Amino acid sequence: MQSDNVTRAKEIIRKYPEVFESLLEFERTKKIPKLYYRKRINITIDENILRDFKEYCRKNNINMSRLLEAKMLESLKSRKAAGNN
Repeated sequence: MQSDNVTRAKEIIRKYPEVFESLLEFERTKKIPKLYYRKRINITIDENILRDFKEYCRKNNINMSRLLEAKMLESLKSRKAAGNN
């Protein structure tokens, strides 16, 4: 029978494998690697909406990419909560 700590550790490793891979990389190289990288994408958006969105972000001092990421994450979480994978 496994202790609660071992079970919890295995759950964390399963859920966040990149963190433990980074720790192994640090152990090997003695340098801390980036855990998360950003990726540039190309998408097509209505130019009027884009113009208004840029203006909104500029006036409110909001990073457009971060706002889009937050909305994407919010959408994914709401789908998971609703049971739609």
